[in-house]
Amino acid sequence: MTEPTDTQQAHAPLSGRQILLGTAAAILIAGAILIVAVLPAEFGIDPLGVGRALGLQELADASEGPLETQTTAHRADTVEFVLGPFQSLEYKYRFNEGNSMIYSWQATGALVYDMHADPDNLEGEEFVESFDKGTATSSMGTYHAPFTGIHGWFWENRTFEEVVLRLHSAGFYEGTILFRDGGVFEQTLEPVLN
Repeated sequence: MTEPTDTQQAHAPLSGRQILLGTAAAILIAGAILIVAVLPAEFGIDPLGVGRALGLQELADASEGPLETQTTAHRADTVEFVLGPFQSLEYKYRFNEGNSMIYSWQATGALVYDMHADPDNLEGEEFVESFDKGTATSSMGTYHAPFTGIHGWFWENRTFEEVVLRLHSAGFYEGTILFRDGGVFEQTLEPVLN
């Protein structure tokens, strides 16, 4: 009888117990992968919180294509304000979480600005989230509301000259709120198409 060489190996059949243990190990590994990776990435379900820590839950929220539907009607807004020397104002839109707008503002002189948002049901400066600050004569872009609340700009003229500010926007917001000269002025905007 010859003994197996290095290139040949003797294979003994697996016992029933070994097959059962191998199958159980495979099921446990597959279950762990399902809970840790697949559920958070595909369905946004994260029972252990590991998907959020690994950034996998964001994959479930990713858009599958270029179309993004909204829950509110489309509205458009064009306003003009005159800011005297060292005057300021705040102009915001009421958004639901996930709604968006496109905007463009221009000023005849440099304005200090802060694009920020205040979440509903949370009062205090610690809950205000700022997205863009600076000094400029214009800005344009797209904005997506990360939470429900009022979202918009603070502008201040820190010059000795009068500055005219024009804002154009279109998006999925409900209305506007103007904070100026100690007053608060709210306006509901009608949908572009009724």
